[in-house]
Amino acid sequence: MTVEAVVYTPEGTTTHDDLRAAREASGTTWVRASDASTDEMERVADAFGIHRLSVEDVRNGVRPKTEEFDDHTFVLLKTATLRRGETTFREEIAKRSVGFFVGEDWLVTMSSEPVGAVERVWEMVVREEGRILRHGPDFAAYRVTDAIVDAYFDVLDEIEDQIEQVEEDVTTATDIETLETINNVRRELLSFRKLLWPSREAIGYLARGDPEQVQEVTEKYFRDVYDHLVQLVDLTETYRDLASGARDIYLNSLSLSTNEVMKKLTVVATIVLPLTFVVGVYGMNFDGGAYNMPELGWTYGYPAVMLGMLAMTVILVAYFRESGYV
Repeated sequence: MTVEAVVYTPEGTTTHDDLRAAREASGTTWVRASDASTDEMERVADAFGIHRLSVEDVRNGVRPKTEEFDDHTFVLLKTATLRRGETTFREEIAKRSVGFFVGEDWLVTMSSEPVGAVERVWEMVVREEGRILRHGPDFAAYRVTDAIVDAYFDVLDEIEDQIEQVEEDVTTATDIETLETINNVRRELLSFRKLLWPSREAIGYLARGDPEQVQEVTEKYFRDVYDHLVQLVDLTETYRDLASGARDIYLNSLSLSTNEVMKKLTVVATIVLPLTFVVGVYGMNFDGGAYNMPELGWTYGYPAVMLGMLAMTVILVAYFRESGYV
């Protein structure tokens, strides 16, 4: 459980244990509530006048969004990583909610688990690195959102690798594992798409400069993040088309494989059918009457029938080969 407060100015940073003192200090105040319990989140909310419903949204992991309040703007985004499950080999998208509360001179970030993007930007502030100290809380929020969105590209790169492998497999294999892999990729892309669309809307609201807490100089940075999200949405749609195409190729390959098997079985059945007829006729063994089978008493009857059946088989095989069936 971690709740930390830092106040920074172009001259440097100072840390505070008292949240209210940090808010009243001169400069930009950033409170980071990472891996925070419910009580800690509510304590931060009380200190900064944050609505309890917004805190619940962070804990419950609702869809990404942006909401304006009287003295601050609430932005909810989600991180995304591709991980393997504990009991299966399928890769799933793991999401963690991050809440941003941007005031006039303060920023509060909340998450139920530590978030790498928040930690990296926080360390930059603590070590007094970069341009972030010369800007307000909206710029710090931009740096975190930009890091979160950049991580989305890593997820798509991993999914792209899966799609490339699938495209190679569908042309050579028609086993059930290939189909399961295709369905897993399509499910991951659908889940990722559900994350990207509301995230694009949330960042687009900031990129337009609608909230008072977003300064005009920072709008262009959020527009850059918005452009990245538009690109991600386009890539996701493209990859979904590729995954659907791979599934169609798989089904066509499976159908062709089935047709080849049926052709071979048809050839075998066609060859065996006349042989079965001959054997069935001579299996009646009629003898001793006016309409007896004269071949039953012929010395060379058996070899003649066998040679005839062999000749019939050779003729049929040659015919099917000439026709391109085998």
